[in-house]
Amino acid sequence: MPGQAAKVVITERQQVILDEFSRSRTESQSVSRRATLVLLAFEGRLNQDIAAQVKLGRDEVGKWRRRWRDSWEQLTRWECLETNRLREAIREVLQDAPRSGSSGTFSAEQIAQILAVACEPPEKSGRPITHWTRRELADEVVKRGIVPSISESSVGKFLNQAALKPHRRKMWLNTTEKDPQIFQRQVEAVCETYRDAPRLSAERGVPTICTDEMTGLQALERNAPSQAMRPDQPARDEYEYTRHGTTTLIGNLDVVTGELTSPSLGPTRTEQDYVTHIQTTIASDPTGEWVFVVDNLNIHASASLVTFVAEACGLTDSLGEKNKTGVLRNQTTRREFLSCPSHRIRFVYLPKHSSWLNQIETVFGVINRKVIRRGHFTSVADLEEKLSQFIDYYNRTMAHPFAWTYTGKPLSPRKRSEFCPPHRHRQLSKVKQAKLAF
Repeated sequence: MPGQAAKVVITERQQVILDEFSRSRTESQSVSRRATLVLLAFEGRLNQDIAAQVKLGRDEVGKWRRRWRDSWEQLTRWECLETNRLREAIREVLQDAPRSGSSGTFSAEQIAQILAVACEPPEKSGRPITHWTRRELADEVVKRGIVPSISESSVGKFLNQAALKPHRRKMWLNTTEKDPQIFQRQVEAVCETYRDAPRLSAERGVPTICTDEMTGLQALERNAPSQAMRPDQPARDEYEYTRHGTTTLIGNLDVVTGELTSPSLGPTRTEQDYVTHIQTTIASDPTGEWVFVVDNLNIHASASLVTFVAEACGLTDSLGEKNKTGVLRNQTTRREFLSCPSHRIRFVYLPKHSSWLNQIETVFGVINRKVIRRGHFTSVADLEEKLSQFIDYYNRTMAHPFAWTYTGKPLSPRKRSEFCPPHRHRQLSKVKQAKLAF
């Protein structure tokens, strides 16, 4: 006589994760099938019905019901103590248990030492290279006597298991602000500016604009036509090129709409160039309020900019003398004046060397990838024309507000900011999350 089937109990959070696993195209087929099995068992289905639906034997269904029942208490603890661990814990329950077999060729201590070498710069081993390859890493661990011999594939397996990728490297920007309290206060000011932007726009029509410059954009013309891609062969560009000069893009990003507004293109980025750019931007609403997010470049706090803002805001008090007295005395006094909350036109300054806080940097990256990097330009005028065309194209098809939020956990598409409509969602890197925590 068959025994009673193991009772399956799941929480609401567990049900959400199991449902995702059952419909996932990236999870293994076995995990997806067993997640469906647990959900069906929770609905009270009989083992034979579940077996027919998930294409497993009745004994297999019974085994996984028991596995879930025996693991449920521990899963619930993970759910209460650390939600981030729950998903992985459920995946482990639904995976096959480790099978017995021959002991590994390398001990845990040897594997740890191999990974430690992989994390060292090759220069430390006297190798004049910038990063490890599998072959060189295998040669080094043998040379050090960590293992008598090892294949490149084994080294690659250990690197993959530890999620280490010596061949990859990314750039990042570290702030040079030494006072953590000042840095914290400036970061909060920028984040609060982004947070308040939708409200200011809705209530008073105040635009919040991120502005910065892309300098030295080269008009490069390849000396021969590019070759189109073919099966198993990417498109190819001629290696040699002719330089036709450079241009500078001074851009504006509307934080609320995500559009690029009033761009300026020209050969230089001078104090007067930037003042002219701000004048052109404000001309669309000369009597309205404006908020600009900028970095600490000297032209963003120049004497000319202070003079223009004072005249535009109707401030008749003496500004002093440049580099000597009053508001114009130095960069610090000018920034204090330009960032005054009582002014109709005000500037919010990023912490020193922290341009990653400026949202327009993200769009500059898009411009570099989609226009500059593979572009072919017959002249500077041609480059500027294509930049203008792309900005129009971006505003029509790609513009969207960025959701910059911080909850202490990686963001997901399901958790959008309160102010951001359901467009694409920008996930902050761990470095940025750490710096934005407050």
